[in-house]
Amino acid sequence: MKKSILLITITILSINFSIAQEKLPINIQKSSIKWIGEYTFYFGGHDGFINFKEGYFIKENDVITGGEFIIDMNSITNTDIDKSSESNKNLVDHLKNEDFFEVEKFPTATLKITKVEYSDKVSARLEADLTLKGITKPINFRVKFDYKEKEMKTRFKIDRKRWNVNYESKFKDGAISDAIGFKVSVKL
Repeated sequence: MKKSILLITITILSINFSIAQEKLPINIQKSSIKWIGEYTFYFGGHDGFINFKEGYFIKENDVITGGEFIIDMNSITNTDIDKSSESNKNLVDHLKNEDFFEVEKFPTATLKITKVEYSDKVSARLEADLTLKGITKPINFRVKFDYKEKEMKTRFKIDRKRWNVNYESKFKDGAISDAIGFKVSVKL
C-alpha cells in the first residue's frame, strides 16, 4: 500500500512539474547575434553576424528560468568590409580556420543557461555555460526581457583565449583584443 501511494504521489508531482515548465522555441529568423572584434592599441576592428541554429527558453511560473541555444559557426559573416570583396572573403575564411574558431572541426557552439537572478520583472543576471571549440566555460551577463515583444536583449564580452582562440597579430600596432563583444537579440 505504501509503495502504491508513493508511486501515485511521484506521478502527480511529475505531471505538475511538466505542466508548470514550458519550453519556448526561439525564432531563429528574427533572432540575431552580432560579434565585435576590436584592436588592442587603437580604435577600430571588425564586426559581423553569426546565426542561431536552434534554441529555446525554459519558462516557469511566467518567467524565464533557463534555456539552451546552438550557434551555427559556419554562418559567421563580416559586415564592415564590402561583402563582395576579396578582403571580406579572406577575413571570414580566416575566422573559420584553426587560428580562430576551427569551424570544420567545431561547426557549432552552445550556450546553456544555468541560473537566472531577477533584479526586477524585466532585468536579470544570467549564468551560463558557453561551449566553443569543444571547451565549456562559465560566463555571466545582464539581460532585459520584453515580454510584450517576446524578446531578450543583452550585450557582453568574453575573453577568447579561455576557449583557445589564440591568434596573435604579427604586427604589434595591429594587435587584436582578447575580448570579443556580442550584441544579442533573441525573439520567440
